[in-house]
Amino acid sequence: MSTTSSVSTGCFVFKPDIKKKKKSFPSLDDYFTHGCEGAETSDIRFRLFHDLWNKIKTDTEHLQDELNRQILDSLLDFTRKCSSTRQHDDWASQMRASEIPTAALMLGVNVPDHDMTFQSLSELLQQSVTPHVASVQAKECAALKHLMKRVLERLMHTVVVAAAADDDDDDDDDEEKEEAALKQSVTPVHKSVHCSLSVLCEWYNTQTKKSNTPGKKRSSQSKDQHPPVVIIFKDLEAFNQKVLQDFILICSRYIERLPLMFIFGIATSPSTIQHMLPHSVSSLLCIELFQSLSCTQHLATVMDKLILTSKFPFKLTGKVMQVLISLFLYHDFSVRNFIKGVQMALLEHFHSQPLSVLCCKKKEALRNAVHLSHEGLERIRQLPSFTRYVDKQESQEQVGLLKDDAHLQEVCQKLIKDLHKYHKNYYPTLRCLHALTSSLPRYPLGKQIRELHLICLEKNVWETEDYQSAMKLLKMLAKDELIALLQRCAEILRSANSKKMKSALVQLEDMLSKFKQLDGGSEVVQCDEESLTSPVKNLQKKTDLYQLQKALLEMNESRRTKKRSPFENLRSEALEFIDNLVKSHLYLPECQTLNEVCYYSSSSSVRCHLNATPRTSIQAALSSPYYYLLNESLKTDDGSISNAAPDICIAYKLHLECGRLINLYDWMQAFSTVVSAAEGNDPNSDNFGKVDDVKHARFIRAVSEMEFLGFIKSTKQKTDHVARLTWGGC
Repeated sequence: MSTTSSVSTGCFVFKPDIKKKKKSFPSLDDYFTHGCEGAETSDIRFRLFHDLWNKIKTDTEHLQDELNRQILDSLLDFTRKCSSTRQHDDWASQMRASEIPTAALMLGVNVPDHDMTFQSLSELLQQSVTPHVASVQAKECAALKHLMKRVLERLMHTVVVAAAADDDDDDDDDEEKEEAALKQSVTPVHKSVHCSLSVLCEWYNTQTKKSNTPGKKRSSQSKDQHPPVVIIFKDLEAFNQKVLQDFILICSRYIERLPLMFIFGIATSPSTIQHMLPHSVSSLLCIELFQSLSCTQHLATVMDKLILTSKFPFKLTGKVMQVLISLFLYHDFSVRNFIKGVQMALLEHFHSQPLSVLCCKKKEALRNAVHLSHEGLERIRQLPSFTRYVDKQESQEQVGLLKDDAHLQEVCQKLIKDLHKYHKNYYPTLRCLHALTSSLPRYPLGKQIRELHLICLEKNVWETEDYQSAMKLLKMLAKDELIALLQRCAEILRSANSKKMKSALVQLEDMLSKFKQLDGGSEVVQCDEESLTSPVKNLQKKTDLYQLQKALLEMNESRRTKKRSPFENLRSEALEFIDNLVKSHLYLPECQTLNEVCYYSSSSSVRCHLNATPRTSIQAALSSPYYYLLNESLKTDDGSISNAAPDICIAYKLHLECGRLINLYDWMQAFSTVVSAAEGNDPNSDNFGKVDDVKHARFIRAVSEMEFLGFIKSTKQKTDHVARLTWGGC
């Protein structure tokens, strides 16, 4: 048969057409070409986006590898140590024979980032320790037979058939078997085997004999005679406790025949193992704890290396940055999702901003500015930052900027150079200010550099009260503390690639040399402290209120008139230097002309794409089905629902007209009336709006779907009513 008339008459399997081509989807290039403003530069913008994102992606992956290197190296050393102990027959001296070496890997709650870590771990294990590595997740191991099957399949690279006694496999498992059988009919695979650890032991012995055959050259992967068999549990907390316990008990019986090792991926706390496994099971494991860097440390490093640098011309405004950081801190703690948010902003910027053709390295940006068309120059004239720039010019210059395209191209090149200089000076100055203030009490300008960066993006930082408080605290630092902070600033300026930063470094190094030359400053300070404390000693004597007031006035007067020490003078000079540096280079990006070329500012678009609101989307779909189904019969002018709409849309619209409790009978009668009108029945007939079996079934299904979506629920107040859970609609 080539077709089936009913799903209840039988089950038919059709072999897939291997030659059939995959469905083609619109490419990213088409996204830039069609429906894109400034289509004349869409090709250039797409190339710039692609090149820039590839650089960011490469640097991000390299950075993630560097951050995970320490924890991954520790895990590799652990597996090598356990394997080496077994090889030298001193396993019993290290641990009991029934104990399975287990690494408890603490990864934190940033679950979306774990896949990348486990993938790197698996690759490193296969490259340098053992070829026998299997990773499993809880969602695919609901029962012990499923867990055993997944482990054997991924270790043996073959199709595993469950034991004959397991006849109660669920439908999903049957479908997987059918898919495996189908794959066998299309592509030849290894012979199917039964699901048991004894089969795995036999397979392992065969593999080790092959690799240890005399005269056969061994690879670096198989240099151990008996490499360990590593099983990685990616999400330990999500595993069924009974399944995990039974699996560990079974594995412990084979530990003398099979060099098993476990790696537990834990997101919460090490105590999870104690809560999930009783002592009789956990005592079979020799557990060693490994702690990875926190997700906030990962984010701080990513921000420092990828965002707060002039290396990449693309920038984010304060509001967009705040949205991305808020999503990170209050949703998933995922650095991976944070980087995806940056990618989305990058894509939107190059797609929606035609002048993003200038968002590239300085030489290429200057070249693109020369080739700007008249339409592109008109877009520059419409930029808010350029309008402010024109208003500050003389009348003759204003006419040239607004009328002469050649003159505007020359000015644009100068403004682009100024924009790149601004970024080269901004980030070193930001790092210097953070180095000085990040260790102050109560962190007036934030503990993390991203907090200071957000302040600088929103307002002039030197005009804030927190900045004034920080400067007052800096004026109270001792000589050694201040010198140490200034030396950190000198290191930052030393790595900067800017003429102004080099000039600032010369001044700062001159001040540091003066600090080191201060020898007699301590004696002056000591002398001043003695003159200051003399009124304090007088206060310790028995005195009346008049004498107390007189002594306090003398203390205030002495503080005003005392001679400042050389250290205090030099400290004031150093802080004044820092203050001038901040005021010269940390002004708002909005004040920089042509900042719109590099800065993406649509925070609402970022929030809409990344911070999903499923309830709002569902309500919009149920209220306006035409915009989702594109069926002309559903189109209405007054915002009402067409009687030809899907049943759930009709039920949803009717429930909006009800109060907190909805009478099911009245609701069904109204539903039947609307459906009858959609069927074209005569409103004056006796059967119009009458509930038959079909309408009743359709209504029950629509109500069940609404209950599943969370719009209504059953209530014990009235048995023939349901309670409404939402208010309002789209």
